[in-house]
Amino acid sequence: MKRNLCLLLLFISSISIAQVKGKITDINNEPLSFVSIYLDKTVTGTTSNDNGAYVLEINKIGKHTIVFQFLGYKTLKKEVSITSFPFQLDVQLEEENIKLDEISISTKDNPANRIIRNVIANKDKNTDKFAKYTAKFYSRGLYRIKDAPEKFLGQSLGDFGGGLDSTRSGIIYLSETVSEIKFQKNPKNFKENIIASKVSGRDNGISFNRAEDANINFYNNSVEFGNDLISPISTNAFSYYTYALEGTFYDKNGKLISKINVIPKRKNDAVFSGSLYIVEDDWALYGADVTVSGAQVNIPVVDFLKLKQNYNYAEENDAWVLISQSIDFKVNAFGFKFDGRFSSAYSNYNFSPGFTKNTFTNEVLTFEKEATKKDSVFWNNLRPVPLTKEEVRDYKIKDSIKVVRKSKPYLDSINKKQNKFNVLSPIIGYTYRNSYEKWSLSFNGLIETLSFNTVQGFHTSLGASYFKSQDDKGKWWSAGFDVDYGFSEQKARPTFYFSKKWNNISRPRMYITGGVATAQFNRRNPIKKLDNLIRSLTRRLNYMKIYEKEFARIGYSEEITNGVFFSTSLEYANRKPLFNTTNYSFARQSKNEPYTSNNPLEPDNFTSSVFTEHSIATLNIGARFVFGQKYLSYPDQKFNLDEDKLPTLSVNYRKTFAADNDEFNADLITASLKQNIDIGNYGNFFYYVRGGAFLKKKNIAFMDNLQVKGNQMFIVTDSNRKNNFGLLEYYRFYTNNRYAEAHIEHNFKGAVLARVPLLNKLNYHLITGAKTLYMADTKQYSEVSVGMENIGFGKWRFLRVDYIKSFHDGNRRDGFLLGMNLSF
Repeated sequence: MKRNLCLLLLFISSISIAQVKGKITDINNEPLSFVSIYLDKTVTGTTSNDNGAYVLEINKIGKHTIVFQFLGYKTLKKEVSITSFPFQLDVQLEEENIKLDEISISTKDNPANRIIRNVIANKDKNTDKFAKYTAKFYSRGLYRIKDAPEKFLGQSLGDFGGGLDSTRSGIIYLSETVSEIKFQKNPKNFKENIIASKVSGRDNGISFNRAEDANINFYNNSVEFGNDLISPISTNAFSYYTYALEGTFYDKNGKLISKINVIPKRKNDAVFSGSLYIVEDDWALYGADVTVSGAQVNIPVVDFLKLKQNYNYAEENDAWVLISQSIDFKVNAFGFKFDGRFSSAYSNYNFSPGFTKNTFTNEVLTFEKEATKKDSVFWNNLRPVPLTKEEVRDYKIKDSIKVVRKSKPYLDSINKKQNKFNVLSPIIGYTYRNSYEKWSLSFNGLIETLSFNTVQGFHTSLGASYFKSQDDKGKWWSAGFDVDYGFSEQKARPTFYFSKKWNNISRPRMYITGGVATAQFNRRNPIKKLDNLIRSLTRRLNYMKIYEKEFARIGYSEEITNGVFFSTSLEYANRKPLFNTTNYSFARQSKNEPYTSNNPLEPDNFTSSVFTEHSIATLNIGARFVFGQKYLSYPDQKFNLDEDKLPTLSVNYRKTFAADNDEFNADLITASLKQNIDIGNYGNFFYYVRGGAFLKKKNIAFMDNLQVKGNQMFIVTDSNRKNNFGLLEYYRFYTNNRYAEAHIEHNFKGAVLARVPLLNKLNYHLITGAKTLYMADTKQYSEVSVGMENIGFGKWRFLRVDYIKSFHDGNRRDGFLLGMNLSF
């Protein structure tokens, strides 16, 4: 046993010192970061950190040729004779002497265009050389903040994990990932198995550094980099870029490398600017150094994103493959100043992997057991890129205070500050927390639920809720009550709920709720409370029509297998009609149309409703099928990815029964199909189809009819547009028989307007759409639309304008809609 222990210690020691390490500087002794270091004639290596330090794993003593490669500098081959480890090797790199030869200067043809055309023509040939492979992947992510505000919207922001200095500047996120990746070009597949993952100051160690997110491939026509951008070597690149040959140089193997300046034709197109380095004759990428702005990626808060890539020649398959990559970013918004970098290194390529039909599944990310629990000894041996002094300090500080910050005294002290009750708490709400025992008690603020309708007048609610987390795997339960009071109606409506969830894998969830509440006549809730409040008080347009129900409901939902979501609910309710109780509005009645009644079909009938009071039970059984759903398997959580290759199908069976009137008992089947398709450089295409049919036509209650989502607002949000009809009155069409509706929309991004002189300077996006409705016992209703989005000033572009024309029974209407998209 003692002998085995000694051998183990000796083995660990040999690994830890079997290294070549040093520092890389320029001729002015300034450190160079992101230099690629590798053994000659291999694609296995490392990169230097921000201090210029590097560590290269070499397990054999003897003679070696080590290559130092950095864009803009001469590649250095250093022959060394290693007799023992660790071996110190410091080097200086000289700037590359990039020359533009006389032939290139004198020729009438742009030599850069010839080079780019050759690269485009050879894209398939080059990518076929690494059409499938496995590799080792290392990634590090870092966010810094500068002069962080102490509060935002009145809420304390804390110390961001404990890494800030006296100026409230420092690292707020630091993570590392080591994984094994598998790639296949055709059909396109990617899989990652994380060997080790580490996040500074956290126990779970689950980082954001996914290899597939870092797989930025310029050989594709569309490059996903914050947004879908047009590659400088896309098949239609000459419509978006101009090119200039800055000069040429020879690499370590005597290959001629051309540096091509990539220049956007239009400032705000979804394109890159910077430089590509191209290998002559092979017409392959040698490197990239490009930048995009926040406007170009349509993320207003981003100042810029900068991407660098280094490629190396692999003799094994006669290909130039990616060996290192860095993404730098800067964000400045709402008083927050962020910058950071995600750097990646690829090594141990195998271009002849033995993939089988079971290699690639819908599970695209997995974690090895204990991957998030590796200690510092493991990381020091495994980490291919050494930490900077700043990163070492961040790990030390946050790991040392991590234990303290989980302790009861510390959490109680934080809660003591958070739990202070002030004069605004009854208005904006209040939460009492016990972080150590993982529970909280919350009270609703009066302003949080304040609204208005002509039945209740101004109404708001008071309530409380209790939340208890039972573990770190998504198991929790919550309970609460709420009392909504209408001041004009002078009536309180109490409700209660209980909800429980068991895990974050299949997310099984059960809830029980009941009480007295109001509900819209259209079950799909097309009218938002805020919209109704604004229109009622400013224009006397009370679009929302509601009824009351005393109810009890139980429900359950779960993802029963990947991509198949099951849900069911059972409700018993007593439904009662409601009538207007107020005529109040900020708008004068003499200058505006009077309020309509609460009867959705007879706006002038203030004394009777569309239904009579009744009791009824409602059973819903539904399923949603996300075909081909890809997912990430974290240690205690399953994360589903949004996919656009296949559609999503939803089906639901609804049975109303046990009603006083047998005509109200009915069976309904509905189904919908939707998909958002990314067409790369040509934008996005969306479609949504929904239909339904009653098994038997009966004289059911009005709220149980099939209805569509109309719109009578001038200003709409993006989420309230795609499935709504733009000019259709809310209660115009309904049926107790059958119906179908279809919506399509194409956002061309910059594919059309970017080619129109003058308009292309505005960077607007053209959008076209069409909608149609087929309903039994009525004629077809249709709409067509054309619009523009990405409207705004500078990088703040969240407005959209649509012109819509509707057609029904020989009648035509038109109008404009103003939209806002704040999902950046």
